[in-house]
Amino acid sequence: MLYKLDLVNILFLDIETVPETNTFSELSREKRLLWEQKSKYQRKEEFTPEEYYDRAGIWAEFGKIICISVGYFTEKGANRNFRVTSFHGDEIQLLKDFKNLLQEHFNHAKHLLCGHNGKEFDFPYIARRMLINGIKLPYKLDLFGKKPWEIPHLDTMELWKFGDYKHYTSLKLMANVLGIPSPKDDMDGSMVRDIFYKEQDLDRIIIYCELDVVTTAQVLLKLRGDDLLTEEQIKKV
Repeated sequence: MLYKLDLVNILFLDIETVPETNTFSELSREKRLLWEQKSKYQRKEEFTPEEYYDRAGIWAEFGKIICISVGYFTEKGANRNFRVTSFHGDEIQLLKDFKNLLQEHFNHAKHLLCGHNGKEFDFPYIARRMLINGIKLPYKLDLFGKKPWEIPHLDTMELWKFGDYKHYTSLKLMANVLGIPSPKDDMDGSMVRDIFYKEQDLDRIIIYCELDVVTTAQVLLKLRGDDLLTEEQIKKV
């Protein structure tokens, strides 16, 4: 039962990704051919591989992580706060820093990772990019040999499915129907690539990613029947 979970044992997270290069032409010839094969089903005959390349960031084999934002609850007596921070910039370094956080502070059996659509996107994407970059997986992302109930991951979208495997609900829609304020009207995920490569405004992407983490935590609180966080309880660290 959700209400039995100790919130201080949950690490909330969200990632932002972009294609590994700014343009399709910057890929090696072999990688361009592989992209053509990989994207064939999704783009059909509507787009050329080059035209479809702006969406390459959703595949770990053709994209990279530019930001991992995390949040966690702290409690002192009756006072509850939610602390948010981000790892960003060089992908190898941000993955190492994120791994260190897991190993030093969220490495026990009681600890859980939580994201929105995290089981389908964020968690496997991080794991794949770690392996691609030669980084050994931390315990919380190494799922080999684990039974389904032993996997330490929570997913707010999965919780909302109630067993309906065909049902996709965006975080923004969940926040709306649950009465959670959504502060992210200025951009959406489809804009991240251009903001990163063309506008070179990583700070704006970091803010966007951190707001997703806060909203995911708010959704979990709502699903538990808890009071939502106030602005004063959310701390950037």
